[in-house]
Amino acid sequence: MIYNQKSKIAVHQDQAAVNHMYISIKQYCDQLASEFQLIPQERKEILNKISQYIILKQKENKPINLVYICTHNSRRSHFGQIWGHVAANYYGIKNVYTFSGGTEVTAFNINAINSLKRVGFNIKPIKIEKNSTYHVCHDDIEAPSVCFSKTYDDAKNPQKEFAAIMTCSDAEENCPFIPGVELRIGTTYDDPKAFDNTPEQDTKYDERCKQIALETLYVFSKL
Repeated sequence: MIYNQKSKIAVHQDQAAVNHMYISIKQYCDQLASEFQLIPQERKEILNKISQYIILKQKENKPINLVYICTHNSRRSHFGQIWGHVAANYYGIKNVYTFSGGTEVTAFNINAINSLKRVGFNIKPIKIEKNSTYHVCHDDIEAPSVCFSKTYDDAKNPQKEFAAIMTCSDAEENCPFIPGVELRIGTTYDDPKAFDNTPEQDTKYDERCKQIALETLYVFSKL
């Protein structure tokens, strides 16, 4: 583990993996990794529980399955899934698998997609329909995040031995029981949907994308 004395941040990165990351995304992560002091302490206490879960799975030498859950699986939960994948890659944490789901099926929202594109992600539509499937790429080597709207218990998501990270209060309230979950934790975020079709739309989506990226990178920095 190497320490940056100026920021006191551990930067224990797998350099071979990071070197394949798109430059804009690597720089975005570098900047956020210097801003963990902006996260309130009470928020860090919640996030630390996710770090502890990952550490436990590492000690057990078991896959680390993280499922980010929101009501419509269209915005915040996809941000979580994608940034979980990126953060694991950025810090060189192996055997991490990220997923997302909702209590309803809608579609991966175009405003969330555009926000990720502004960061530098390469997003490719694979199956065009009402609920399209996208490959979200952050580097030239790592497998893409596969994103489409689905319920949290969809067959493509893990059915046991996973952490459920609830990214919205509505999903937290309306999922009283999630079968197979080992850790359930609420990291609720304000919904950028409230600003759809307003002058603040892109700014608010970018803010939420950045907040989720910052907190997810913090989680993996603690490993």
